[in-house]
Amino acid sequence: MNRVQGSRIAVSAGLALAGLAVMLAVPVASAAAPTKKKPAPLELKQAAHAEPWVRYADWSKANWNDYNTLRQLASPPYVEPPKLDGPIVGDPKKGEKLAYDRRRGGSCLACHVLGPTTQSMPGAVGPDLSTYSQWGRDDQWIFNYIYDPRSVNPESVMPPWGTHKVFTVDEIKDMVAFLKTLNGEPKIFSNPLENPATRPLPVEDRDNLDPFVNNAMEGVERAKVLWGKAGPKGKSCASCHKAPEKEFKAWATAMPKYEPRLKKVMGVQEFVTRHARATTGDNWLMQTPENMDMGIYLHHLANGSAFNVDTKSKEAKAAIARGTKLFERKIGQLNFACLDCHSADKGANKWIRGQYLGELKGQVDHFPLWRTSRSEIWDIRKRLQWCNVAVRANELPPDAPEYGDIELALTAMSNGIKLSAPGIRH
Repeated sequence: MNRVQGSRIAVSAGLALAGLAVMLAVPVASAAAPTKKKPAPLELKQAAHAEPWVRYADWSKANWNDYNTLRQLASPPYVEPPKLDGPIVGDPKKGEKLAYDRRRGGSCLACHVLGPTTQSMPGAVGPDLSTYSQWGRDDQWIFNYIYDPRSVNPESVMPPWGTHKVFTVDEIKDMVAFLKTLNGEPKIFSNPLENPATRPLPVEDRDNLDPFVNNAMEGVERAKVLWGKAGPKGKSCASCHKAPEKEFKAWATAMPKYEPRLKKVMGVQEFVTRHARATTGDNWLMQTPENMDMGIYLHHLANGSAFNVDTKSKEAKAAIARGTKLFERKIGQLNFACLDCHSADKGANKWIRGQYLGELKGQVDHFPLWRTSRSEIWDIRKRLQWCNVAVRANELPPDAPEYGDIELALTAMSNGIKLSAPGIRH
């Protein structure tokens, strides 16, 4: 090797080492900025529910436009109850009948025991009134509390029966006359299940994953068939997702989430509708059998995984704040808020008639579920709609942004709780 060749080799080696140093010091572009995962295709323009929205055929047909919903304020403002012109002279028998009339907002029995004539399965959200005549309250005070309890206690969970036109002035006078007959004679319960003080707390010990016990498990099998069935565009779910057991092992536990393309919180059932439209061409509207079955399947695939919804992004924090505020919104003719039934300092952990009211935390880990009292599959959105109608408030469509905010706020409380779906509830 001559001197020139040696110097050329030395220069080449130096350049090679310099190039290697540069490569080590500056990562390649693909390593520095990994490819962002492409969002799932969604149809974004249409509603995910049937239009125009019509309440389910076997639910109440009543319209409560004069009262608050989760979307708008319409209830009449509080006004002082009318003044009585003397002691009440009412008909206690009529008052008793009114107090027990379940057509009038569930009746007083929903929350109270009322002496020896108390009917089946009274609740315990309110105190036992069997000694009411001994409480030392005058007729105007009793009348005021029934007409509108806010006149005495602004934080009361009792409906404003008079202000919201459930009972007339004369009917309330009859109810006062009935309460004045409750002199301490107790209700003798022949069965401890009838007495809210001795009624055992409900324990769900049915195997919700046994298809012979839970009818909703049939939805898993139906969904598996749908998964491989081609839609109008010639594709099926299986065209892109050949191993759903692996791909969706925890997916449902990260739902609902804020969807920037919709500018609202989207849940599993709405995702099914919008993703199917965009990919297979199927139009599985929310609350239809196909939509519910696919929702059951996607949740079932994630069983055993703990909820882990986003609570840290700016959009998630804002949605949770909105949902938490909606927990406080008094709605419907009965003027109930979520917190009136599901906060520990109000109705939670008590009986309303024969149903036990749980706290907000832990309300979502078993949805979708088989509702035994209705023989139907319900998702969390239909349960929220039912809550609205139960307090005589007009419900919203299932893809309403308000329900999305409430669902995210509820699920955030359940982060860390494991999913077990479909569930069973009465």
